Amino acid sequence: MGTRRSVSGGPDGRDVDEAVLWALFSESPIGLHVMDTQLRLVRFNTAARHIQRMPLDDAVGRHVGEWAGDFYDADLEAAFQGVLETGRPVTDLVLRGHAGTAELVISLSCFRLRDADGRTLGVASAIVDVTEQHRARARLDLIYRAGASIGSGLDLVRTAQELADATVPDLADTVVVEVLDPVLRGEAPPPGALDPTTPLRCVGHCSAAETPDGGIAVGEMTGVPYATPFSQCLADLGPRLVARLTPDVAWLAREDVRGRRMLDAGTHSLMVVPLAARGAVLGLAHFHRRGTAAPFEADDLAVAAELADIAAVNLDNARLYTRERSTARMLQLSLRPAEVAGHAAVETAYSYLPVGSGGDWFDVIPLSGARVALVAGDTPGRGLPAAAAMGELRAAIGALAVLDFPPDEVLSRLHDLVTRLEGEHQAAQGPRGGLVSPGATTCLYVVYDPVSRRCVVASAGHPPPLLALPDGTVEYIDVRPGPALGRSTADHRPVERELPEGSVLALCNSAVFRAGSDSPETRLERFSRAMLPTTRPLQEICDGLLYALVPEGEEEDDAVLLLARTRVLGPGNVASLTVPHAPESAAEARAFVERQLADWDLAEHSFGAALVVSELVTNAIRYSGGSVLVRLVVDGSHLVCEVSDDSSTAPHLRHAEADDEGGRGLHITSQISRSWGIRPERQGKTIWAELALSDAAL
Repeated sequence: MGTRRSVSGGPDGRDVDEAVLWALFSESPIGLHVMDTQLRLVRFNTAARHIQRMPLDDAVGRHVGEWAGDFYDADLEAAFQGVLETGRPVTDLVLRGHAGTAELVISLSCFRLRDADGRTLGVASAIVDVTEQHRARARLDLIYRAGASIGSGLDLVRTAQELADATVPDLADTVVVEVLDPVLRGEAPPPGALDPTTPLRCVGHCSAAETPDGGIAVGEMTGVPYATPFSQCLADLGPRLVARLTPDVAWLAREDVRGRRMLDAGTHSLMVVPLAARGAVLGLAHFHRRGTAAPFEADDLAVAAELADIAAVNLDNARLYTRERSTARMLQLSLRPAEVAGHAAVETAYSYLPVGSGGDWFDVIPLSGARVALVAGDTPGRGLPAAAAMGELRAAIGALAVLDFPPDEVLSRLHDLVTRLEGEHQAAQGPRGGLVSPGATTCLYVVYDPVSRRCVVASAGHPPPLLALPDGTVEYIDVRPGPALGRSTADHRPVERELPEGSVLALCNSAVFRAGSDSPETRLERFSRAMLPTTRPLQEICDGLLYALVPEGEEEDDAVLLLARTRVLGPGNVASLTVPHAPESAAEARAFVERQLADWDLAEHSFGAALVVSELVTNAIRYSGGSVLVRLVVDGSHLVCEVSDDSSTAPHLRHAEADDEGGRGLHITSQISRSWGIRPERQGKTIWAELALSDAAL
C-alpha cells in the first residue's frame, strides 16, 4: 500500500493501512468497485450502492457489463482492459446513463491491482457523480452560445427567432416568442398589469417535433387572459415555472388558445419568462417540454430568464431602430415632393425603392420662362440626421432655384451653405458632430428650356444623368463632377446640350447608378436595355429601369430614379419682338402683345398683359442703353411675359408716394401678375411676369 513509515509516538503503519482500507469501503463518498482480471465484480464499497443505474444486488461475481447498466459501453471495456495490460491508470473518463427521463453523468478513474510479487490481481474503479456539474457547465455553454447568436441584426422578428432557435432542443422541445403588437411599430407600453385584450403577436417559433407542437404560429395574434402564468409574467415581470402541467390545472380553462394546444401536443412542463428592457415591456417567451423529457427545474428557469434578458435588450434595440427608421421614413416622405406636378417643359415619372432610411431625394422645380429644374441629391448616413439634412438641402435648393441662378451658381451657393452649416454643427457638438458629413453630400442640378431646347447640367460629386435620344442612342451627359458639397473649393463647371424633342433624361442616386457593376460600359449597356424603346409610357420605363438595375435581394440603400421626357414649345406657344431703345417702343410692345394674344384666342387677357409689358419696357428703356427683347410664352394655364435688356442692374420693388411721378412699374406688375422675378442672363437681365389664364391657375 505504498511507502509505509511509522512515526514516533504515532500509530503503527499497519494500523493506518487497515484504517484507510476500512474507510475506503465504509466511509468514502466516492464509489469504489474492485474487479478481477476477467472484469468480474469482487468487492464494492458503501458509496457504490448509491450510484443510480448501477444495481449491485447479486452483482458480485458478474461481469461489469451485467451490472453497469447503460453506463457500460465499448469505451469502458477498452479502458479497463488497457489498465490491466499496461498498468497506466485512467482518470476522469466521462460516462453517461439515464434514470428515467433524466440524464446521469459520472466520472470514472481506474487503476491496476497487484500483489507483493507483482502479479496482476484485477482493476479498481473510483466513480464520482458529476451530473450537477455537467448540467451547470451545459447551462453556461448554452448561455454563451445563445448569447453569441442572439441579436445578429436590428430586425425584431429575426432576433426573436434567434432566441427560439438557440434554445431548441438544448433547453426545451418548443419555444414561442410573443411580443406586444405595438412593439412591432416601435412603441412599448409601460410596466404594469395589461388589459386582457392586449394583443400579443408571435414573432418567433421553433420546435424539435415534426408533429404539431402546441405552439403559436408566427404571425398569429392572441390575447392575454387574466390570472394565467402569461398575464402574471407580464404584470410583475417575474418568470413563471409550471414544473408539472396537467389537464386539471385551473388556469388552462381560461387559456383557450395556448392551453388547448399545449395539452393536445402533450406538453407536461412549462416556463414563461418576460421580455423587458430599459423599463419597456416587450412581450414574453414560453418554453415547453413534452413526451419523455424531464420536467423543468429552477435552474432551467434561471437559464431561460438570463437568455430572455439578453434577447430583450436586442429586441429593444431593434424596436428603437424600427421607431427611428419609421420616423425618419415619414420625415423623408413628408420632405420629398408628394407628387410631381405636370409641366409644359417635360413629362416626368419617378420611382422610389426604400431600403433604409437614407437621405436620397429628387425634385422637379418650375422656373421662369417655362423652364424646369431637375434635381437629384444624396446625403450620407441613415435615420433622422440624414432625413433632416436632406430637408435642409432641399429647402435651400428650392430657395436658390427661385432666384433663377444658373446651375453652377446654385451648386456654388449650396456648397457655401453646407460648409457653414457643418461648421456650426461641429462647433455645437464637437469635432464629430453635425447632421451630415459634408464631404459625401452630392447633388445634380439640370435646367431645361423647352423654347431653346437647351439643357444645362452641373454636378457636385453626383453620378451624371443618362440621356436616351429618340434615335435609340443612350449615353452619359459628359459633365465633370465637381467636388461634393462642403468639400474642397467649389468648382462645378456646367455643360450644355441641345436636346431633340422626346429625349429622356434619367437622374438617379448612386445606389441605382452603381448597382450590379463598377464598369461604366456595363452600366450603360444595362441602362440601354431597360430604357429602350423610349416611346413607351414613361412610368413603365421608370419602374422597369429601377427594378432591372436593382434586382431583388441586392438592395443596399434607398434607390431613387427620376425620368424626364423633353417637350418643345414652338410658334404656337412662343412669340417675340425686339424693339429699339426709343420712348415710342412701349406703345409698339403694347400693340404687339394685344395682336399676339388675339391670334392665340386670348384677347380677354390682353389688357393686363399689355399693361405689364409696357411698364417693363418703359423701365428697360429708361435704365438700359440698347434694344429690348419682348417675349410671350404660353405655358399651359399661364402666360409668361418677359422683357430683356443689356443692363445687369436689377430694379427693386418700391411703393411710390401719391405725388411721385414714377416708380410704379414693378408695383403694377406685382399686382397684376401671379408671380414675377428677375433672371440674370449672360449679358444683362430678364424681368418676367406670369399671368394666370384661368381661375384654377391662380
